[in-house]
Amino acid sequence: MSYLNSVTLVGFVGADPEQRQARSNGAKFTVLSVATQRSWKNAQDEWSSKTEWHRICIFRPRLAEHVATAIKKGAHVLVEGELVSSTYERPNGKSKKSATTKITSWSIRADVVRNLDRGEPEPETAPAGNGAVAAADGPAF
Repeated sequence: MSYLNSVTLVGFVGADPEQRQARSNGAKFTVLSVATQRSWKNAQDEWSSKTEWHRICIFRPRLAEHVATAIKKGAHVLVEGELVSSTYERPNGKSKKSATTKITSWSIRADVVRNLDRGEPEPETAPAGNGAVAAADGPAF
């Protein structure tokens, strides 16, 4: 049996990316929010839409640094990675016997973040080994 945990999102960045540092080992990482939207016609034949916000975490050092400096709020991006859950408990009240609530949050651990804005310069072409021209699609992070 095989398993696959793969996510691809295309959306818009909601705020400038934030660089953070892990408490456990001091490793730097970058966090950003990406909005996606879906639209449909409702029963009254009117258009409705819903925006979903996705938390993106980037732990690969070169990619995290690149995203923190090159991506800004409003950028149109493609994100590829895997879906990751985090679970923690939060107390419901201040008494000693108060119950706790188990909270699960979801984020995407990104391996690829590409800026899709048209204002970006086109990548240059590089000659391939057999004389053909292969298009480079940006730096490999």
